[in-house]
Amino acid sequence: MPAFSPGEAKEGRAGTFRKKSLRPPHPNTQYPGYKNTKVCDSMEQAPMIRPGDAAKNFSLKDQNDRTFGLYEQAKMRVLLSFHPLAWTEFCAAQMKSLEENQNTFAALNCCAVGISVDSKPCKKEWAKSLGITGTRLLCDFWPHGNVAMKYGIFRDENGFSERANIIIDQNQQVVFVKVYPIHSVPDIAEIIAFLEKNP
Repeated sequence: MPAFSPGEAKEGRAGTFRKKSLRPPHPNTQYPGYKNTKVCDSMEQAPMIRPGDAAKNFSLKDQNDRTFGLYEQAKMRVLLSFHPLAWTEFCAAQMKSLEENQNTFAALNCCAVGISVDSKPCKKEWAKSLGITGTRLLCDFWPHGNVAMKYGIFRDENGFSERANIIIDQNQQVVFVKVYPIHSVPDIAEIIAFLEKNP
């Protein structure tokens, strides 16, 4: 599926959509039903983020209990690599691809982080099992899936986020959004190529 570029109007994108939304589910989704239930009364899912939007700020703990603040990544681009759950095959491959390309991301002035709804102890042990030592695995654990909801990619019926890559530039603007089938591994070469072509 092609990535969305700035200025394009795309239909049928992924995410959980509230009753007031007119957008249909993503065409690649393997789950036809989208429920309109809330995880928490104080939380509402925003429309799915798109290129050209301002990035939604957030702060999350990583697997080593260090705080990652999006807007604190001054003068760097950020890759938010959302994945459904730790300890699963496709998510493991997705996070290992970030780890294996750390030097490439650094050379392209990009900070790549993984995000899922898992807790800190879970992410800590998972990172250890995968041999991940440099990539920060962020915990969107509580309020459950709050960051995924801010970006419009939380799946209510499953309790986790879509599998998605979102790139944010140095000015906190979204420049790339792509949602992938749940049972797949995102193509990291595609992300690197985008960063190289859009310095």
